[in-house]
Amino acid sequence: MTDLKGMTDLKSRADLKGKTALVTGASRGMGRAIAQRLATDGALVAVHYSRHADAAKETVAAIEQAGGEAFPVQAEFGTDGDVGTLLTGLTAGLRGRPLDILVNNAACGNLETVWSAGSVDQLTSERFDEVFAINVKAPLFLVQATLPLMPDGGRIVNISSLATRIALPSQIAYAMTKGALEVMSRTLANALGGRGITVNTVRPGSTDTEVNDTLRSPELRAVLTDLTALGRIGRPADIADAVAFLASDDARWITGNVLDATGGAYLGPMWAR
Repeated sequence: MTDLKGMTDLKSRADLKGKTALVTGASRGMGRAIAQRLATDGALVAVHYSRHADAAKETVAAIEQAGGEAFPVQAEFGTDGDVGTLLTGLTAGLRGRPLDILVNNAACGNLETVWSAGSVDQLTSERFDEVFAINVKAPLFLVQATLPLMPDGGRIVNISSLATRIALPSQIAYAMTKGALEVMSRTLANALGGRGITVNTVRPGSTDTEVNDTLRSPELRAVLTDLTALGRIGRPADIADAVAFLASDDARWITGNVLDATGGAYLGPMWAR
């Protein structure tokens, strides 16, 4: 008799054996979960970090302890030569191998800053420039820099935000950057389709990570849970699984799309259930 449960377990993981991946902002939070998932699926993962070297080492160590392969790459986005620095470390770590998967996850959006200084009456020119440099300029020019390393049939996945679908006045600049990222994804999907390279976006909602301090409030968690159709806060693995799907061969005919991975947040009034 066929073991249907075994077949299901096998299909639950993508086959990325022999592939390579770069995940930006992978030292903590969603980025770490994405890096770990891609490594579990068989990819050699470049774990990018900006300042948290110890956290990046922890991510690499966790991947290796689970039987995967990874190496850290440092570059601080929003500074001169950021993409060039990353590219140097990436090519050294790849040791002549191509880059099959690029996940643009790193972003400037720590909520203690966004909530306090993100509204139109408090937003400064300096903060605006910083957020756009990290969230828009760096991903675009990282794509440009890594395309020569990427073979035909490669995968680019950009991480957006629920902030592009709903109006959050306290996050105007952050939301604008993520809107730009979604437009960039569609444009690149059209431009790179001739090479079989897919470009898609994953749009998370509220996600429970150690770097998301605002979700430590029980009151806010309750409100966000009530506003989500699936009735809970997102987990890093929820986002990582969505990225892994788009990075896999199963998603070969999907490009230029936004995958809403919010658990159905803000879909409508809850009394309609």
